[in-house]
Amino acid sequence: MVKIALLGAAGQIGTPLSLLCKASNLFDEIALYDVVHVPGIATDLMHIDTKAKVDGYLPDNGGLKKALLGADIIVVTAGIARKPGMTRDDLFKTNAYIIRGIFNEVAATCPQATCCVVTNPVNSIVPVAAETLKKAGVFDPARLFGVTTLDAVRASTFAAHALGEYSDPKSLRVPVIGGHSGATILPLYSQAQPPVNLDDRTLATVVHRVQFGGDEIVKSKQGAGSATTCMAYAGFRFVKAILAAKNGETVTEEAYVYLPGVPGGEKIATELGVDYFAVKIELGKAGAVKALPIGQISDNEAKLLEIAIDGLKKDIATGQGLQ
Repeated sequence: MVKIALLGAAGQIGTPLSLLCKASNLFDEIALYDVVHVPGIATDLMHIDTKAKVDGYLPDNGGLKKALLGADIIVVTAGIARKPGMTRDDLFKTNAYIIRGIFNEVAATCPQATCCVVTNPVNSIVPVAAETLKKAGVFDPARLFGVTTLDAVRASTFAAHALGEYSDPKSLRVPVIGGHSGATILPLYSQAQPPVNLDDRTLATVVHRVQFGGDEIVKSKQGAGSATTCMAYAGFRFVKAILAAKNGETVTEEAYVYLPGVPGGEKIATELGVDYFAVKIELGKAGAVKALPIGQISDNEAKLLEIAIDGLKKDIATGQGLQ
């Protein structure tokens, strides 16, 4: 029996993610939680011919606790989306308090669950979640992930766009390290498999697009939302990786984690000077089994890495400093 709890399921990421989970037939139980609409969304999803039982819970009558009870995997998309002109600091002020409340309940109800944080700004929100779990005495770094999969999805997609119409994004694997916003995102095209052969100018354009792809969508939607359907797709890819690892498969995905708490991560944290960072993570039944070394990178990537680390230090301090 596998139960997933989707927190923020009435939002523009949570709703398509709930559809992907229901359609997958990978779950026995899907619990939806949000402040509005989720009972109706659950009823709607229950008309789909897959085995999962879907329930929707609102905040009244202990809805959050009921949604979390017995959950194996939790995906948190709750919070507000970024709008044009809104900085990630503005976003943080609202979303951090929402996340702290959620993780207080996670600590009390299902501390052994694997938690996947999608809510932005991930760079600061994951430290908020970690500090909340630490205060409750139940923090397990192997089970808390900031979902940065969309950056890897964009890195292969945008490279394929640049290479031409016959290039298949799924045929490319591009490691993406760092954080999950702007210049903190670092796609390592020097390590792409198969190699991505682009001239320096085109490659720089692709890297910038990966880093600021969120802005591209915010502007295109003219204030009506941010990255939602592509984020739901990426979030589901990460959930599938977690499930595959729980089933005994060897799986590697990038994710934003507390490095000192993951085997192999302490050395990386010491070298970089930051405790939270996205790297390749080997996943197992209990979550993060190993943080893999960054490896050889190009001279330009080394410069971008310094910029990413500077930005991350500020973001992490913001999350850890929440009162």
